[in-house]
Amino acid sequence: MIKGRLSLSPSTQYKLKYSSFDILIIFIFIQVISVAFGLIFPEKFPFTSNINISTALEALPLIGIVALGVGILMISGEFDLSVGANFVFSSMTMAVLYSNGWPLWTSILAALISGLILGSLNGIATLWLRIPSFIATLGTTGIYFAGTLFFYGAAAEPFEPIGNYSFVITGSFGVFSVEFFWMLILFLLGWVMLQHRPLGGKFMAVGGNLQSSISIGINVRKTKMIAFVMCGLLASISGILAAARVNNVSPGGASDLALQAIAACVIGGISLFGGRGSILGIFIGASLLYWIQDVLLLLGAPGFYLSAFIGVMIISAAYFYRFTRERKIK
Repeated sequence: MIKGRLSLSPSTQYKLKYSSFDILIIFIFIQVISVAFGLIFPEKFPFTSNINISTALEALPLIGIVALGVGILMISGEFDLSVGANFVFSSMTMAVLYSNGWPLWTSILAALISGLILGSLNGIATLWLRIPSFIATLGTTGIYFAGTLFFYGAAAEPFEPIGNYSFVITGSFGVFSVEFFWMLILFLLGWVMLQHRPLGGKFMAVGGNLQSSISIGINVRKTKMIAFVMCGLLASISGILAAARVNNVSPGGASDLALQAIAACVIGGISLFGGRGSILGIFIGASLLYWIQDVLLLLGAPGFYLSAFIGVMIISAAYFYRFTRERKIK
């Protein structure tokens, strides 16, 4: 095998592959309309109230951080449907250990290791057993949820961290929660990695053209394994922050988290076929998904409206990318 170098730098590939400008325009438009209605009808539509804003800044990171991991994995050409189960198992691990007298940071470390292990198992099932990631992680979803019930039972576990350092996961600065700042830090790191580091270029390459990646010497299995591990780690981080925010962990929660994360990614322009997407797009997609949910709740719409919206967006995105690919071929 002849080894070479990527013909384009990670930054150039990133910019040529996709621009998030169009989805950003949509997001800004919806925000402007929502703010206008919130100011005109503050009692019927309290979109601009401090409570609504602070709630949004606490809840958005929980889907945003998971979507970041799922999006990076999708860019590399794979899926993870088990992020919800990972989210629950990791946070339950932390809560149970903390309740049994473990120090807070040791409990958090155990949760992070759990996320890494679960992500690694998904990678092994996909890359070594050669099972398509969609099927492999669909299977591990059931295994991880069952593992949570087996090890920790079906009852919700309280988690109320105290101490000098608990502020790092429970604090806030006005309407801005600590979770929001953690999300910004993680997205910034993701942006640097995807746009300015060789690993980001490898994610793009293995997701966009597998054979070309092999021909220039990229270790496809290693690259995708890193993406699986990162996805598992980010799911556990989101679970930790969620547990700290609501002060408990429910073994039956987060069942639709994977669907929401994938929807946020496709809304943000991540290709379902891999090799295309941006960190900014993931952030905007997650934000747009949450704000639409927020608007529906403020309007008193039934919860199934959001599920319908997610389904429509996934189908629309799949058709759109197929249509654009066919046009390029012609």
